[in-house]
Amino acid sequence: MAQGLFTQNRIALIWDFDKTLIPGYMQQPIFERYQIDEDRFWKETNAMAERYKERGYHVSGESVYLNHILTHVRNGQMKGLNNELLRTLGAEIEFYKGLPKFFSELRAEARSKPEYEKHEIEIEHYIVSTGLAEMIRGSEIAPYIDGIWGSEFIEKPLLPGFLSQDELAMETDKEISQIGMMIDNTTKTRALFEINKGSNKDGAIDVNAKLAHEDRRIPFQNMIYIADGPSDVPSFSVVRKFGGKAYAVYKPSNEAEFAQNDLLLQTNRIHAYGPARYSEDSNTSMWLRLHVQKICDRIVADREANFAKRIAEPPRHLKDEVETPEAEADIAEQDSLEI
Repeated sequence: MAQGLFTQNRIALIWDFDKTLIPGYMQQPIFERYQIDEDRFWKETNAMAERYKERGYHVSGESVYLNHILTHVRNGQMKGLNNELLRTLGAEIEFYKGLPKFFSELRAEARSKPEYEKHEIEIEHYIVSTGLAEMIRGSEIAPYIDGIWGSEFIEKPLLPGFLSQDELAMETDKEISQIGMMIDNTTKTRALFEINKGSNKDGAIDVNAKLAHEDRRIPFQNMIYIADGPSDVPSFSVVRKFGGKAYAVYKPSNEAEFAQNDLLLQTNRIHAYGPARYSEDSNTSMWLRLHVQKICDRIVADREANFAKRIAEPPRHLKDEVETPEAEADIAEQDSLEI
């Protein structure tokens, strides 16, 4: 069996952000700073796709909120909003109880048994969100994360002709003015394949390149995807299809979200669901730890089996007894009698 590009002894826990790690939406600190009515903002963004359709435009309902933020900046309602401020406001995001400590506790599972340490199993945490990457980078959970996929804004966009001059940036106040990266619930699946193939760690690996299973950095069967509901069905489906685990969370005591998750379970979109509580004794915490341990056990078993296959048996004597000259004579005499 050929040696793959990676040792495949890593486990990836891939997290949605809004309503998964936090009770609401991460943009709340932005609205509070600029005294924007949050409910009105989301009602407007939810209505935009249909309004634009009436005008003959097709826009993404999942990411139109990014343009609505930029409109607020251009109109002066969010004056001075830039990436540095977004990161600063990220520090105000409040997480569910048990976070970010729970991320460290899950990492510790990879060191909970001698055989896990022997095979150097590692656990990595990733956030894949339609929210704002800069706010996540500024949040309390950022030091516990191995990678972030989120929407990004550009300040001072380059002007036509910039290649012919050293510097030709737009002379404006430092504000966000263009969308640099847009993540929606469908493009989230690309992030899953980047984690799977390792292109997020090695730029030489194109996410669209064909890679054999044994050459992928983190097989899907070593992944657990955690999110809050129906909007993450594309990612749930990809992870399930290729052997990973899909887990949904709901806001504790929210019956509507509970019912949504139960429907996802009944329609085989997820493997299980539970409340967004991450304390040590919560159902969600126990389920995730259990399945991390199961993945660790399988990694150990697979690696031990592959190791055994690659080790050839040592040479040995065909017979332990050495034949004497007398025995050889008896054999010769017997042969002559048979002839």
